[in-house]
Amino acid sequence: MTALLIILQDMALGQMGAALGAGLAAIGAGIGIGRIGASAMDAIARQPEAVGDIRSNMIVSAALIEGVAFFAVIICALVIFI
Repeated sequence: MTALLIILQDMALGQMGAALGAGLAAIGAGIGIGRIGASAMDAIARQPEAVGDIRSNMIVSAALIEGVAFFAVIICALVIFI
């Protein structure tokens, strides 16, 4: 009986860790995209003629951050449900 409880507790700790990891990935992505947006607005304010280049670089960077965050959340979901 105690071995079963130990196994269930280990599974619960794994699920809690996965949920915490998914939350941290989402928070990290939000902070990263916020910093990208703020830096892009500062750069556009300094050089208004470079709006197109700055915007395209900002979109690519935000997409890469979202991709990594989505990958992390999917991995954490797989840990929880599989």
